[in-house]
Amino acid sequence: MLIKQTLLKDRVLTDKERKNLAILEVIRKNGPISRTDISKITEFNIVTVSNYVNHYIKKGLVVEGELDESTGGRKPILVELNPKAAYIVGVGLNMLSMVGVLVDLETNVLYEVKRERKPENSESMIEKMIQLAEEIIDKSGIEKQKIAGLGVAIPGIIDEKGRTIRWPGSLGTKDISICVSIKDLFEKRLNIPTFVENDANAAVLGEKWLGLDRDVRHMIYMFSGVGCGVMINGEIYRGATGAAGELGIISNNPKYAELVKQSSTQLGRWEMDLGIGTATRTALKAGKNSLIKELAKGKIDEVSIKEVILAAKERDPLAIEIIEEGGRNLGRKIAFLVNFLNPEIVVIGGGIEDCGAILLDAVKQEVKEWAVEEAANYVKIIPSAFGENAVALGVVGIVAREVFAQA
Repeated sequence: MLIKQTLLKDRVLTDKERKNLAILEVIRKNGPISRTDISKITEFNIVTVSNYVNHYIKKGLVVEGELDESTGGRKPILVELNPKAAYIVGVGLNMLSMVGVLVDLETNVLYEVKRERKPENSESMIEKMIQLAEEIIDKSGIEKQKIAGLGVAIPGIIDEKGRTIRWPGSLGTKDISICVSIKDLFEKRLNIPTFVENDANAAVLGEKWLGLDRDVRHMIYMFSGVGCGVMINGEIYRGATGAAGELGIISNNPKYAELVKQSSTQLGRWEMDLGIGTATRTALKAGKNSLIKELAKGKIDEVSIKEVILAAKERDPLAIEIIEEGGRNLGRKIAFLVNFLNPEIVVIGGGIEDCGAILLDAVKQEVKEWAVEEAANYVKIIPSAFGENAVALGVVGIVAREVFAQA
Protein backbone atom coordinates (compact mmCIF):
# COMPACT_ATOMS: atom_id res chain seq x y z
CA MET A 1 0.00 0.00 0.00
CA LEU A 2 2.61 2.52 -1.09
CA ILE A 3 1.38 6.10 -1.05
CA LYS A 4 1.90 9.18 -3.15
CA GLN A 5 4.80 11.27 -1.96
CA THR A 6 3.00 14.56 -1.39
CA LEU A 7 2.31 15.53 2.20
CA LEU A 8 -1.07 16.85 3.27
CA LYS A 9 0.67 20.09 4.21
CA ASP A 10 1.73 20.63 0.59
CA ARG A 11 -1.76 20.62 -0.90
CA VAL A 12 -5.41 21.24 -0.21
CA LEU A 13 -7.29 18.04 0.51
CA THR A 14 -9.90 16.96 -1.97
CA ASP A 15 -13.38 16.24 -0.65
CA LYS A 16 -12.70 12.50 -0.94
CA GLU A 17 -9.40 12.76 0.96
CA ARG A 18 -11.01 14.83 3.69
CA LYS A 19 -13.75 12.22 4.15
CA ASN A 20 -11.25 9.34 4.05
CA LEU A 21 -9.20 10.97 6.78
CA ALA A 22 -12.18 11.80 8.99
CA ILE A 23 -13.84 8.38 8.74
CA LEU A 24 -10.68 6.33 9.18
CA GLU A 25 -9.49 8.38 12.15
CA VAL A 26 -12.85 7.81 13.85
CA ILE A 27 -12.56 4.06 13.20
CA ARG A 28 -8.97 4.05 14.48
CA LYS A 29 -9.85 5.84 17.71
CA ASN A 30 -13.27 4.31 18.39
CA GLY A 31 -13.38 0.92 16.70
CA PRO A 32 -15.07 -1.51 16.80
CA ILE A 33 -17.80 0.95 15.82
CA SER A 34 -21.00 0.87 13.78
CA ARG A 35 -21.54 2.80 10.58
CA THR A 36 -24.34 4.70 12.32
CA ASP A 37 -22.01 5.91 15.06
CA ILE A 38 -19.36 6.89 12.51
CA SER A 39 -22.03 8.96 10.79
CA LYS A 40 -22.95 10.69 14.06
CA ILE A 41 -19.36 11.56 14.95
CA THR A 42 -18.26 12.73 11.48
CA GLU A 43 -21.64 14.30 10.63
CA PHE A 44 -21.49 12.62 7.19
CA ASN A 45 -24.75 11.00 6.08
CA ILE A 46 -25.08 7.25 6.61
CA VAL A 47 -25.09 6.44 2.86
CA THR A 48 -21.76 8.22 2.38
CA VAL A 49 -20.24 6.48 5.39
CA SER A 50 -21.46 3.06 4.23
CA ASN A 51 -20.06 3.55 0.72
CA TYR A 52 -16.65 4.59 2.05
CA VAL A 53 -16.51 1.82 4.66
CA ASN A 54 -17.46 -0.83 2.08
CA HIS A 55 -14.61 0.41 -0.11
CA TYR A 56 -12.15 0.13 2.79
CA ILE A 57 -13.34 -3.43 3.46
CA LYS A 58 -12.70 -4.42 -0.17
CA LYS A 59 -9.18 -2.99 0.09
CA GLY A 60 -8.53 -4.85 3.34
CA LEU A 61 -8.02 -1.63 5.29
CA VAL A 62 -11.07 -2.22 7.49
CA VAL A 63 -12.64 -5.48 8.69
CA GLU A 64 -16.12 -6.31 9.92
CA GLY A 65 -16.44 -7.80 13.37
CA GLU A 66 -19.14 -8.78 15.83
CA LEU A 67 -22.67 -7.40 15.96
CA ASP A 68 -23.47 -4.42 18.17
CA GLU A 69 -26.24 -4.36 20.76
CA SER A 70 -29.54 -3.41 19.16
CA THR A 71 -32.31 -1.26 20.58
CA GLY A 72 -34.71 -2.91 18.21
CA GLY A 73 -34.62 -4.24 14.68
CA ARG A 74 -31.55 -5.56 12.90
CA LYS A 75 -28.29 -5.54 14.90
CA PRO A 76 -25.65 -3.25 13.34
CA ILE A 77 -22.32 -4.78 12.28
CA LEU A 78 -19.24 -3.25 13.87
CA VAL A 79 -16.15 -2.35 11.87
CA GLU A 80 -12.56 -1.77 12.91
CA LEU A 81 -9.22 -0.95 11.37
CA ASN A 82 -7.13 -3.84 10.05
CA PRO A 83 -3.81 -2.99 11.70
CA LYS A 84 -1.90 -5.42 9.47
CA ALA A 85 -3.00 -3.75 6.23
CA ALA A 86 0.19 -1.66 6.21
CA TYR A 87 3.14 -0.66 8.38
CA ILE A 88 5.02 2.58 8.92
CA VAL A 89 8.57 3.38 10.06
CA GLY A 90 9.39 6.56 11.98
CA VAL A 91 12.83 7.90 12.92
CA GLY A 92 13.30 10.95 15.15
CA LEU A 93 15.97 12.87 17.04
CA ASN A 94 15.70 13.96 20.67
CA MET A 95 18.09 15.94 22.84
CA LEU A 96 20.15 12.93 23.90
CA SER A 97 18.75 10.06 21.85
CA MET A 98 17.77 8.84 18.40
CA VAL A 99 14.62 6.71 18.27
CA GLY A 100 13.24 4.53 15.50
CA VAL A 101 9.94 2.64 15.52
CA LEU A 102 7.95 0.36 13.24
CA VAL A 103 4.21 0.45 13.87
CA ASP A 104 1.03 -0.99 12.42
CA LEU A 105 -1.94 1.16 11.38
CA GLU A 106 -3.24 1.26 14.95
CA THR A 107 0.14 2.72 15.98
CA ASN A 108 1.08 -0.36 17.98
CA VAL A 109 4.88 -0.31 18.23
CA LEU A 110 6.06 -3.66 16.85
CA TYR A 111 9.78 -2.91 16.81
CA GLU A 112 11.80 -0.16 18.43
CA VAL A 113 15.46 0.88 18.53
CA LYS A 114 17.02 3.64 20.63
CA ARG A 115 20.53 5.03 20.40
CA GLU A 116 22.23 7.63 22.56
CA ARG A 117 23.54 10.64 20.68
CA LYS A 118 25.45 13.82 21.37
CA PRO A 119 23.35 17.00 21.13
CA GLU A 120 24.81 18.09 17.81
CA ASN A 121 23.62 18.19 14.21
CA SER A 122 25.69 17.15 11.20
CA GLU A 123 25.53 15.23 7.93
CA SER A 124 26.88 12.19 9.75
CA MET A 125 23.78 12.26 11.95
CA ILE A 126 21.60 11.84 8.85
CA GLU A 127 23.63 8.78 7.85
CA LYS A 128 23.11 7.32 11.34
CA MET A 129 19.35 7.87 10.99
CA ILE A 130 19.35 6.02 7.66
CA GLN A 131 21.26 3.13 9.26
CA LEU A 132 18.75 3.07 12.12
CA ALA A 133 15.85 2.82 9.67
CA GLU A 134 17.63 0.02 7.78
CA GLU A 135 18.18 -1.89 11.02
CA ILE A 136 14.52 -1.60 12.00
CA ILE A 137 13.30 -2.82 8.61
CA ASP A 138 15.80 -5.69 8.50
CA LYS A 139 15.16 -6.95 12.04
CA SER A 140 11.41 -6.36 12.35
CA GLY A 141 10.45 -9.36 10.23
CA ILE A 142 7.89 -7.30 8.29
CA GLU A 143 7.86 -7.70 4.51
CA LYS A 144 9.29 -4.54 3.01
CA GLN A 145 6.51 -4.20 0.43
CA LYS A 146 4.01 -3.89 3.28
CA ILE A 147 5.72 -0.74 4.61
CA ALA A 148 3.59 2.12 3.27
CA GLY A 149 5.96 4.93 4.13
CA LEU A 150 8.78 6.21 6.29
CA GLY A 151 8.76 9.41 8.36
CA VAL A 152 11.89 11.33 9.35
CA ALA A 153 11.66 13.98 12.08
CA ILE A 154 14.71 16.19 12.39
CA PRO A 155 15.56 19.57 13.95
CA GLY A 156 15.86 22.66 11.80
CA ILE A 157 14.17 24.62 9.06
CA ILE A 158 13.21 22.34 6.19
CA ASP A 159 13.07 23.82 2.70
CA GLU A 160 9.78 22.64 1.27
CA LYS A 161 10.95 22.88 -2.36
CA GLY A 162 14.45 21.46 -2.23
CA ARG A 163 13.99 19.28 0.87
CA THR A 164 17.24 20.72 2.21
CA ILE A 165 17.66 21.68 5.85
CA ARG A 166 19.23 24.43 7.92
CA TRP A 167 20.02 23.92 11.59
CA PRO A 168 19.91 27.23 13.47
CA GLY A 169 22.86 27.45 15.83
CA SER A 170 22.48 28.16 19.53
CA LEU A 171 23.47 31.44 21.12
CA GLY A 172 26.47 32.97 19.37
CA THR A 173 27.03 30.15 16.89
CA LYS A 174 26.52 29.99 13.15
CA ASP A 175 23.77 28.07 11.41
CA ILE A 176 24.58 24.77 9.70
CA SER A 177 23.14 24.21 6.21
CA ILE A 178 22.83 20.78 4.60
CA CYS A 179 22.36 21.26 0.86
CA VAL A 180 21.26 17.73 0.05
CA SER A 181 17.79 16.30 0.01
CA ILE A 182 17.25 14.19 3.12
CA LYS A 183 14.15 12.78 1.46
CA ASP A 184 16.16 11.63 -1.57
CA LEU A 185 18.90 10.11 0.58
CA PHE A 186 16.41 7.91 2.43
CA GLU A 187 14.43 6.94 -0.66
CA LYS A 188 17.51 5.95 -2.66
CA ARG A 189 18.79 3.72 0.13
CA LEU A 190 15.49 2.24 1.29
CA ASN A 191 13.19 2.53 -1.73
CA ILE A 192 10.27 3.58 0.49
CA PRO A 193 8.25 6.84 0.17
CA THR A 194 9.79 9.18 2.74
CA PHE A 195 8.39 12.26 4.44
CA VAL A 196 10.61 14.76 6.26
CA GLU A 197 9.23 16.94 9.02
CA ASN A 198 10.57 19.29 11.68
CA ASP A 199 10.89 17.47 15.02
CA ALA A 200 8.71 19.84 17.04
CA ASN A 201 6.00 19.81 14.38
CA ALA A 202 6.02 16.01 14.41
CA ALA A 203 5.87 15.92 18.20
CA VAL A 204 2.92 18.30 18.49
CA LEU A 205 0.94 16.17 16.05
CA GLY A 206 1.97 12.97 17.85
CA GLU A 207 0.72 14.25 21.21
CA LYS A 208 -2.60 15.28 19.67
CA TRP A 209 -3.08 12.33 17.30
CA LEU A 210 -2.13 9.62 19.75
CA GLY A 211 -2.97 10.89 23.19
CA LEU A 212 -4.96 14.05 23.76
CA ASP A 213 -8.70 14.55 23.51
CA ARG A 214 -9.92 15.04 19.94
CA ASP A 215 -11.50 18.36 20.96
CA VAL A 216 -8.10 19.95 21.68
CA ARG A 217 -7.52 22.41 18.83
CA HIS A 218 -4.86 24.85 20.01
CA MET A 219 -1.60 23.65 21.54
CA ILE A 220 2.14 24.20 21.70
CA TYR A 221 4.87 21.57 22.02
CA MET A 222 8.04 23.02 23.56
CA PHE A 223 10.90 20.99 22.11
CA SER A 224 13.53 21.42 24.83
CA GLY A 225 14.91 24.94 24.56
CA VAL A 226 15.35 25.36 20.84
CA GLY A 227 11.93 25.49 19.23
CA CYS A 228 8.26 24.67 19.40
CA GLY A 229 5.56 22.99 17.41
CA VAL A 230 2.39 25.04 17.06
CA MET A 231 -1.08 23.64 16.40
CA ILE A 232 -3.86 26.07 15.46
CA ASN A 233 -7.41 24.84 14.82
CA GLY A 234 -6.20 21.25 14.85
CA GLU A 235 -3.53 21.73 12.17
CA ILE A 236 0.23 22.22 12.44
CA TYR A 237 1.19 25.84 11.75
CA ARG A 238 4.38 25.93 9.68
CA GLY A 239 4.38 29.52 8.45
CA ALA A 240 5.01 30.80 4.92
CA THR A 241 8.37 29.05 4.45
CA GLY A 242 8.31 26.31 7.09
CA ALA A 243 10.29 28.35 9.62
CA ALA A 244 7.53 28.86 12.22
CA GLY A 245 8.37 27.76 15.74
CA GLU A 246 12.05 28.73 15.79
CA LEU A 247 12.41 30.45 19.15
CA GLY A 248 14.77 33.35 19.52
CA ILE A 249 16.61 35.91 17.43
CA ILE A 250 20.32 35.98 16.67
CA SER A 251 22.92 38.00 14.81
CA ASN A 252 26.44 36.89 13.95
CA ASN A 253 27.49 40.49 13.33
CA PRO A 254 30.38 41.24 15.77
CA LYS A 255 29.04 44.71 16.53
CA TYR A 256 26.00 43.13 18.19
CA ALA A 257 27.99 40.75 20.40
CA GLU A 258 27.05 42.55 23.62
CA LEU A 259 23.38 42.68 22.66
CA VAL A 260 23.48 38.94 21.93
CA LYS A 261 24.73 38.32 25.48
CA GLN A 262 22.10 40.59 27.00
CA SER A 263 19.28 38.87 25.13
CA SER A 264 20.44 35.32 25.88
CA THR A 265 17.66 34.37 28.31
CA GLN A 266 14.97 36.56 26.76
CA LEU A 267 14.99 36.90 22.98
CA GLY A 268 18.17 35.03 22.10
CA ARG A 269 18.46 31.45 20.88
CA TRP A 270 19.16 28.91 23.58
CA GLU A 271 21.08 25.73 23.88
CA MET A 272 18.94 22.60 23.58
CA ASP A 273 19.22 21.89 27.33
CA LEU A 274 18.22 25.45 28.36
CA GLY A 275 21.86 26.13 29.22
CA ILE A 276 21.70 23.70 32.16
CA GLY A 277 24.89 21.90 31.11
CA THR A 278 26.87 25.12 30.67
CA ALA A 279 25.65 26.55 33.99
CA THR A 280 26.59 23.32 35.78
CA ARG A 281 30.08 23.15 34.32
CA THR A 282 30.67 26.80 35.23
CA ALA A 283 29.52 26.21 38.82
CA LEU A 284 31.67 23.11 39.26
CA LYS A 285 34.75 24.89 37.89
CA ALA A 286 34.09 27.68 40.38
CA GLY A 287 34.48 25.10 43.16
CA LYS A 288 30.87 24.34 44.11
CA ASN A 289 30.36 20.92 45.66
CA SER A 290 27.85 18.60 44.05
CA LEU A 291 27.00 14.96 43.45
CA ILE A 292 27.13 15.87 39.76
CA LYS A 293 30.93 15.81 39.79
CA GLU A 294 30.94 12.28 41.20
CA LEU A 295 28.38 11.11 38.61
CA ALA A 296 30.59 12.54 35.85
CA LYS A 297 33.63 10.73 37.38
CA GLY A 298 35.38 14.04 37.83
CA LYS A 299 35.25 14.95 34.14
CA ILE A 300 33.71 18.41 34.53
CA ASP A 301 34.06 19.34 30.85
CA GLU A 302 31.92 16.32 29.92
CA VAL A 303 29.07 17.08 32.31
CA SER A 304 25.69 17.12 30.56
CA ILE A 305 22.06 17.52 31.59
CA LYS A 306 21.95 13.74 32.07
CA GLU A 307 24.14 13.93 35.20
CA VAL A 308 22.24 16.98 36.46
CA ILE A 309 18.91 15.13 36.25
CA LEU A 310 20.34 12.11 38.08
CA ALA A 311 21.72 14.35 40.82
CA ALA A 312 18.42 16.23 41.14
CA LYS A 313 16.62 12.93 41.76
CA GLU A 314 18.98 12.50 44.73
CA ARG A 315 17.98 16.02 45.90
CA ASP A 316 21.40 17.51 45.15
CA PRO A 317 21.09 21.27 45.96
CA LEU A 318 23.14 22.53 43.01
CA ALA A 319 21.27 20.37 40.51
CA ILE A 320 17.91 21.52 41.86
CA GLU A 321 18.98 25.18 41.80
CA ILE A 322 20.18 25.01 38.17
CA ILE A 323 17.10 23.11 36.93
CA GLU A 324 14.80 25.59 38.69
CA GLU A 325 16.60 28.48 37.00
CA GLY A 326 16.26 26.76 33.63
CA GLY A 327 12.55 26.27 34.34
CA ARG A 328 12.08 29.93 35.22
CA ASN A 329 13.77 31.02 32.00
CA LEU A 330 11.68 28.58 29.97
CA GLY A 331 8.53 29.67 31.81
CA ARG A 332 8.99 33.30 30.76
CA LYS A 333 9.30 32.30 27.12
CA ILE A 334 6.22 30.11 27.43
CA ALA A 335 4.36 32.99 29.09
CA PHE A 336 5.07 35.12 26.03
CA LEU A 337 3.72 32.37 23.75
CA VAL A 338 0.69 31.81 25.99
CA ASN A 339 -0.14 35.52 25.76
CA PHE A 340 0.43 35.53 22.00
CA LEU A 341 -1.37 32.32 21.00
CA ASN A 342 -3.69 31.57 23.95
CA PRO A 343 -3.34 27.75 23.65
CA GLU A 344 -5.34 25.15 25.55
CA ILE A 345 -2.28 23.02 26.28
CA VAL A 346 1.49 23.47 26.37
CA VAL A 347 3.45 20.20 26.26
CA ILE A 348 7.03 20.14 27.58
CA GLY A 349 9.10 17.57 25.70
CA GLY A 350 12.15 16.81 23.60
CA GLY A 351 14.04 15.44 26.61
CA ILE A 352 13.86 18.43 28.92
CA GLU A 353 10.75 16.96 30.59
CA ASP A 354 13.05 14.38 32.22
CA CYS A 355 13.92 17.11 34.75
CA GLY A 356 10.52 16.30 36.25
CA ALA A 357 8.45 18.32 38.70
CA ILE A 358 11.38 20.60 39.63
CA LEU A 359 11.39 22.08 36.12
CA LEU A 360 7.63 21.85 35.53
CA ASP A 361 6.70 23.63 38.77
CA ALA A 362 9.13 26.47 37.99
CA VAL A 363 7.65 26.81 34.48
CA LYS A 364 4.08 26.93 35.80
CA GLN A 365 4.97 29.54 38.42
CA GLU A 366 6.55 31.84 35.82
CA VAL A 367 3.63 31.47 33.42
CA LYS A 368 1.24 32.38 36.24
CA GLU A 369 3.43 35.37 37.06
CA TRP A 370 3.99 36.70 33.54
CA ALA A 371 1.06 35.64 31.33
CA VAL A 372 -2.23 37.56 31.27
CA GLU A 373 -4.74 36.14 33.74
CA GLU A 374 -7.27 34.96 31.14
CA ALA A 375 -4.65 32.91 29.26
CA ALA A 376 -2.63 31.75 32.29
CA ASN A 377 -5.65 30.39 34.15
CA TYR A 378 -6.90 28.52 31.08
CA VAL A 379 -3.75 26.82 29.78
CA LYS A 380 -2.63 23.38 30.99
CA ILE A 381 1.12 22.78 31.10
CA ILE A 382 1.98 19.07 30.98
CA PRO A 383 4.99 16.83 30.27
CA SER A 384 5.04 14.83 27.04
CA ALA A 385 2.93 11.69 27.27
CA PHE A 386 5.32 9.78 25.02
CA GLY A 387 8.69 11.03 26.24
CA GLU A 388 11.55 10.30 23.88
CA ASN A 389 9.20 8.39 21.55
CA ALA A 390 7.05 11.48 20.85
CA VAL A 391 9.01 12.66 17.82
CA ALA A 392 9.25 9.27 16.09
CA LEU A 393 5.59 8.49 16.80
CA GLY A 394 4.56 11.97 15.70
CA VAL A 395 6.14 11.60 12.28
CA VAL A 396 4.55 8.15 12.03
CA GLY A 397 1.23 9.91 12.56
CA ILE A 398 1.94 12.22 9.63
CA VAL A 399 2.54 9.24 7.33
CA ALA A 400 -0.52 7.41 8.70
CA ARG A 401 -2.68 10.41 7.89
CA GLU A 402 -1.40 10.13 4.31
CA VAL A 403 -2.33 6.45 4.20
CA PHE A 404 -5.82 7.31 5.41
CA ALA A 405 -6.30 10.29 3.11
CA GLN A 406 -5.31 8.27 0.06
CA ALA A 407 -7.47 5.26 0.98
